Amino acid sequence: MEISTLATYHCLAFVWYFFVAYSITHVRAEERPSEVFLYGGQWKYLTVLNLVLQAVFYGVSFLADVLRLIKKLRCAKCLISSRDLLFSVLAFPVSTFVSVSFWTLYTYNRELVYPKSLDGVIPLWLNHAMHTAVLPFALLEILALPHRYPAKKKGLVLLGLVAFLYISWVLWIYSVTGEWVYPLFALFSPSGLAAFFACSLAVIISFYNFGEFLNRMIWGQSEYFL
Repeated sequence: MEISTLATYHCLAFVWYFFVAYSITHVRAEERPSEVFLYGGQWKYLTVLNLVLQAVFYGVSFLADVLRLIKKLRCAKCLISSRDLLFSVLAFPVSTFVSVSFWTLYTYNRELVYPKSLDGVIPLWLNHAMHTAVLPFALLEILALPHRYPAKKKGLVLLGLVAFLYISWVLWIYSVTGEWVYPLFALFSPSGLAAFFACSLAVIISFYNFGEFLNRMIWGQSEYFL
């Protein structure tokens, strides 16, 4: 894509994600079911955290495009490195994981991840914005331009660290409230839950590898030239 086209796309994507994140974090308190949005608010849900992540990523991408347009190449190069690291390690694998895992579990038993009581709180369009649209956006980003992936060990360590932090947040919420972020977790014994978290980490790592494979298949070993 031309730089101006990329800038327009990244700007629109940033505005979209900012709007969606704003919409979900401003659901009126009186409309919330009593069992939802207690300790930690919406910030305990990976879906909501992913919206913020995507907004940050597209914001950085847009700023990098603008710097390239005005020929501030030294600053642009730094932002491009941050953009590529964000996309490869977090934005693509997390979006893919959120979409695939949500709809898989929703199809099996929606009460495990998205209780029916939420239908009266979160509009259908917002549900799809959070759980469906994130995947085509991630795929479109790969098609739009090449991204430099970090060394495999570095990428997986960073992804594992973020996963560990989120799991720790989930466990902390349970220790404080006695309630799981997702009803699904209540079905497992401690060892079963550990196995579930391990399997989830393996899945998200596979999505990391899948993104790297797609990037290489489409763009080869090409560099992102300024």
